[in-house]
This record gives sequence, structure tokens and C-alpha cells, in this order.
Amino acid sequence: MNVKVHDLMTASVVTTEPHRSIEHVRKIMERNKIGALPVVDSEGQPVGIISTTDLVPGLNDNSPVSKVMTKNVYTVPEYDDVSTAARIMRNHNIHRVVVTHEKKVVGVLSTFDLLELVEQRRFTAKAPPTRSKRKGTKRS
Repeated sequence: MNVKVHDLMTASVVTTEPHRSIEHVRKIMERNKIGALPVVDSEGQPVGIISTTDLVPGLNDNSPVSKVMTKNVYTVPEYDDVSTAARIMRNHNIHRVVVTHEKKVVGVLSTFDLLELVEQRRFTAKAPPTRSKRKGTKRS
């Protein structure tokens, strides 16, 4: 498979900063109809990610994003194969990876983006291993 992360990622990524309020993030997500935002530092480098699952009821809307964001953000370079991103998502049971170029956020790749490969039939399924026709021999 020669499909690169860049080919499938959402490039018009909206980000936020750790000091922004939870209320601010909720409004951004609602307005843009998105489920997650990469959290970046002043240089555009990822320091976390916040998703709708982090925004549980009862949170103080004035609290900073840094209080509830996931700090262990998984990233993938934009020119890596999508198989690398898929492996990261599967191994860490996550639905999104932040896409970077020279350590700066340039996009997001989600499991829904990966489903596009299936939908467009742009992948090649591996054939299952074949069984050996040779029967085991006993040694004396």
C-alpha cells in the first residue's frame, strides 16, 4: 500500500492552546462539527489532544484545557504510510493521530479517514498463509 498519511488526513485542522477554557473548546467543536482538537504550544507543536469524550458533564467551563486534555498525544509524520498510523491507532486503542511536519501540527487522521481506503478499494488484502502440504514425519 503506497497511500501516505498526507493523502487521507484532514488538513484544515483547528487547534487550541493549553490555557484556553473548556467553554472555548466546546464552542469550537460545535461550530466546526468536530470531535477533537490538537492542543499546541506557542510554536505549533503538539502537547496534547482534547476530544468530546474528555468534555464530560459537570466540568467547570472556565477551567483550562490543560486540566482535561490527553497529554500523551500520538503523532505521525505526514509522509509516512497510512499503515503506520493504523498500527498506532490499533495498538493504543485510539481513534485519531495528530499529523506533523517538522514537529508542527499539519493535520489529523482518524479511523474514519482510514475507512476511506476500504470504501475506495485502495488497499490490497493479504492472502492468508497457506497450509503446508507436507505431512510431518516421525524421527526414530
